[in-house]
Amino acid sequence: MTELDESTTEAVDYDITPLLQPLQVRGLTLRNRFVMPGMQRYWCADGAPDERLREYYRRRVQGGVSLVISESCAVDHPSATKNPTFARISPDTREAWRACVAGVHEAGGAMFLQLWHQGAVNYGGDAESNPDFVALSPSGLSHPGEMFGRSATQAELDSLKRAFVQGALDAQEIGTDGVELHSAHGFLLDQFLWPGTNLRTDRYGGPSITDRATFVAEVAQAVRAATGPDFVISVRISQWKESDYDAKIVSQPDELGQLIPMLRAAGADIFHASTRRFWLPEWEGSDLGLAGWVKSFTDAPVIAVGSVGLDIDVMASLDGQEGNPTGASRIAELVRRFDRGDFDLVSVGRSQIGDPEWVAKVTGHRIPDIRAFKAGDPWLSHDTVTT
Repeated sequence: MTELDESTTEAVDYDITPLLQPLQVRGLTLRNRFVMPGMQRYWCADGAPDERLREYYRRRVQGGVSLVISESCAVDHPSATKNPTFARISPDTREAWRACVAGVHEAGGAMFLQLWHQGAVNYGGDAESNPDFVALSPSGLSHPGEMFGRSATQAELDSLKRAFVQGALDAQEIGTDGVELHSAHGFLLDQFLWPGTNLRTDRYGGPSITDRATFVAEVAQAVRAATGPDFVISVRISQWKESDYDAKIVSQPDELGQLIPMLRAAGADIFHASTRRFWLPEWEGSDLGLAGWVKSFTDAPVIAVGSVGLDIDVMASLDGQEGNPTGASRIAELVRRFDRGDFDLVSVGRSQIGDPEWVAKVTGHRIPDIRAFKAGDPWLSHDTVTT
């Protein structure tokens, strides 16, 4: 099935208590299991977050979330992005991000900076408006069969790796509790994992997922070496891409069983498994979603995500469709899967854009009071995270 039955919303009860328990990850203690994932708000000037973004993060913590993951934040590299309203971590933006982190901490939450590079994704006129811009990616492919930019050389891959490391060091210096390596949705790191966009014949490509994951693992390993043993590293992965909902980085569970331990050994502390609907089975023969399968291959905490709070998925919202808040039956299903050990944390994005008190209202059994997310609420697809 593609939708959970919401027809019995009023008759279904749920006990949210398990999701209110603390979680320890290295030296970080999260007060509960709710996460605000990275959602691009378009509220940066030359890469620096403005006052709206600082207040936005702080209010979600006040509304009950324990961990805020920043919107995707470009590493400081000429090929990362040229859009001035996209977030960036660099010497010029560090102080503005420091203020965001301080606000989250003052409200009692934790914060990760999500490190990102757009790869070969063309954001409508990147090259035309910026003649010096050169998109770099594994094989110069934005999508199977579609070229944009060119394949990165070994020297350029080394510089990209250094940019991710510097971004992590900057994040650590401004006080974040960790970073998330954005390796999902068809952007640079994910383009290495996706066989349709990684056609390399050197050590960074090949038919095996462990071949294609080499660069991602090297980035994670370099970040771990630079930041030390106490800094938390999350890795965000997905099967689907913004350009292809049916894309796969792995076609069978055993491939995922090779990828996850590889990234764990490289330094990953958390896996953020992005899906459009958290309850859908990833493979036939089991009702486990992607998060459940990831959890089966690791001792690390796993974050589940995918239409937790709305009755339409993230890409339907992006297309302008209006969704309604989900009822108690979906929350009950979320808790059921959490209780059986499918995942350890839950991301809720669009619903927390619509209502910063979503966690508090769900906890207090006040679902009818939730303000629904509307398609007109300001956000952008560049880091569309499922909720």
